[in-house]
Amino acid sequence: MKAAADCSRRQALGTGLGFVATALAPGVAAAQGPAAWPGKAVTLVVGAPPGGQTDFAIRVQIPGLQAALGQPCVIDNRPGAGGNISVEHVLKGPSDGYRLLVGNGGNMTMNPHTYRNTPMVDPRRLVPIGLLLQSALVLVVHPDVGAKNFSELLAWVKAQDGIDYASSGPGSLTQAAMELLRERMGRPAMTHIAYKGSAPALHDLIAGRVKLMFDAVSVIAPFVRSGQLRALMVTSDRRVPALAQVPTADELGLKDFIVTSFIGLYGPPGLSPEIVRKANAALNQSMADPVTVKTITDRGDEPGGGTPDRLMGMTHGYYETWRQVVQANDIRAD
Repeated sequence: MKAAADCSRRQALGTGLGFVATALAPGVAAAQGPAAWPGKAVTLVVGAPPGGQTDFAIRVQIPGLQAALGQPCVIDNRPGAGGNISVEHVLKGPSDGYRLLVGNGGNMTMNPHTYRNTPMVDPRRLVPIGLLLQSALVLVVHPDVGAKNFSELLAWVKAQDGIDYASSGPGSLTQAAMELLRERMGRPAMTHIAYKGSAPALHDLIAGRVKLMFDAVSVIAPFVRSGQLRALMVTSDRRVPALAQVPTADELGLKDFIVTSFIGLYGPPGLSPEIVRKANAALNQSMADPVTVKTITDRGDEPGGGTPDRLMGMTHGYYETWRQVVQANDIRAD
């Protein structure tokens, strides 16, 4: 009799617990949904190795983001295929907001057009969250080039049988910028020398093996200040504090020649608007920190922030711009 009674009590208890679990299930699901995000660490997938501009763009924000979100932010560097490996990793992941992308907008908007044999992901499939930072490009020449300004450079280039220019890689933003400039210059004879990154390209430029190149202000500024390179033009709509003496393309008569290297925070398709709102608010809160702003501007970059629509406009706009430039100049990455 006692055994039967114990069995009955266990059955009743089990039934009661089952009822409680069933009754709480909707609440548990809600607690794990967008309203409760983030309830655990957020992984930030970076499409570049540690140390570069893309990696810096998120590392400088980590303290502010963690404080705003109340959760750890874990960086996961996944370089390769012009950033496409990281984009695919985020696209194929869950849309719960715990795996976000730190993407180089220049690469992402160029790749679908420059990779002819390797399928690239269309960046417009991503959900924009917010701009992390942006940087104008700067046109630099070796000091032995007989040009102190852009008009002198134009005359010098046209007087040569041909010159070599460097880029950070085939199909890169720095190559596209130079080809766009070459268009505006009347297509003088220029040979593209592609390097595996900015560092080796700059090494050869400083050594005089190539004559000119474009790269981000934050990359180039130290070499201009040291006198190793001469800066002739920036591609922003206004002068940049890090190179305040260098005129913009517009000042030099090159209208609508605005080229920006930008880094953004993106989510996968299906990401909840509530999560986008929270992540964007956290990013803007982090961006309001004076120390963070100074760290970014001291390098020559410009802090991001703003709405998701701002990042969407840049992503979609440059996608179309680079499509036209790539087709007009037959730029290829593979």
